[in-house]
Amino acid sequence: MPTPSLEPGQHSAQRPLTGQDARTLGLAALGGALEFYDFIIFVFFTTVIGQLFFPPDTADWLRQLQAFGLFAAGYLARPLGGIIMAHFGDRTGRKRMFTLSVFMMSVPTLLIGALPTYATAGYAAPLALLLLRICQGAAVGGEVPGAWVFVSEHVPPHRVGFACGTLTSGLTLGILLGSLVATLVNTVFPPEEVHAFGWRLPFLVGGVFGFLAVFLRRWLAETPVFEEMRQRRALVQELPLKAVLRGHGVAVVVSMLLTWVLTAGIVVVILMTPTLVQKLYGIAPAQALEAASVATLSLSVGCVAYGLLADRVGVGRALVLGCGLLLGATYLFYRGVGAAPERLVPLYALVGFCVGVVGVVPTVMVRAFPAEVRFSGLSFSYNVAYAIFGGLTPLVVTLMMKNHPLAAAHYVAALCGVGMAVAVYLLSAGRSRFAAVTPAP
Repeated sequence: MPTPSLEPGQHSAQRPLTGQDARTLGLAALGGALEFYDFIIFVFFTTVIGQLFFPPDTADWLRQLQAFGLFAAGYLARPLGGIIMAHFGDRTGRKRMFTLSVFMMSVPTLLIGALPTYATAGYAAPLALLLLRICQGAAVGGEVPGAWVFVSEHVPPHRVGFACGTLTSGLTLGILLGSLVATLVNTVFPPEEVHAFGWRLPFLVGGVFGFLAVFLRRWLAETPVFEEMRQRRALVQELPLKAVLRGHGVAVVVSMLLTWVLTAGIVVVILMTPTLVQKLYGIAPAQALEAASVATLSLSVGCVAYGLLADRVGVGRALVLGCGLLLGATYLFYRGVGAAPERLVPLYALVGFCVGVVGVVPTVMVRAFPAEVRFSGLSFSYNVAYAIFGGLTPLVVTLMMKNHPLAAAHYVAALCGVGMAVAVYLLSAGRSRFAAVTPAP
């Protein structure tokens, strides 16, 4: 892997975090949480959306499939949106794209809340919804990698792990917020009112809060790294993605493999497990969702903790330890809940915290690419890998479960093995910039 260039103007600074750094991290994490809420809230209302946006004589299973297809369209749009926004992020500035992404998410979210249904607009309703989901996917494709790059270039090098972990924690809190809002709507309103208007409220509220995030991000400054490159006229002159693919292939492979590990933790442990424990162990839906909320909150704490660990001992060691703990905790969870269902919440909280190792992944990726093409390299690797592995993971795990009840645990364990193998590679001779950092003062 070619040695990435050090961050201009920061490589010798061992300063502590300042109040300005804290404000940047706080605003970035808040905006990320609101934007991820806008993207994920759709999944909590797929049943209602399927009933309202498709012909009433459609079979229930087909309506559900079509609704999930609309949700998946957002994932498929992520690579294209992320690549385009990253191109301009490397050429014109991180802040501009960082602000644009949350605006691009807010507008379609607000419009989804105001869309006419099939009963009013016919087939124009699902087509409009599909278009808006594609816009949302393009926005989140630029938001997540853009946010990681933005915060990592604002803080001192020995605090990049903490910065990326904090930002990732904010994104996971967006999932928790979506779950809580969906639960509130379904608790306050009876089913007929949810169908009539209640389902619209989370989208309308998300759109409004998104515009608030746009306003707040106006107070953020461009990253010192990009400003110094602009002053030195060191910005990439060719197509950034072309430079990434030509000169940083190994960095792309490493980043894609770690993104695969990330999808195993988030998609399987956090998003799929509440449904799986209902089928495997007869857990009541309300109990499963309550435990999932606790696990997501625990995940948010874990992201910050693992980020701090990466700053202290290096990302290689943090990955080895974190993946090993996640492997053990996943088997402990599935076997433990099967033997004692009353332990669901504490066991889910434990494995949720261990999933926090995903907070180390962006630290590796931002260091894998030189500043000139960092946004494009990270965005291409992350979004393409997430579209492939995030989309295939539920299918693979579901098919595996026909013959192996613990298929979810086996899948996560296999990916933990991949994560540890990548960590060993990073720790090997000549790649110490990924494995160790200067200890924080």
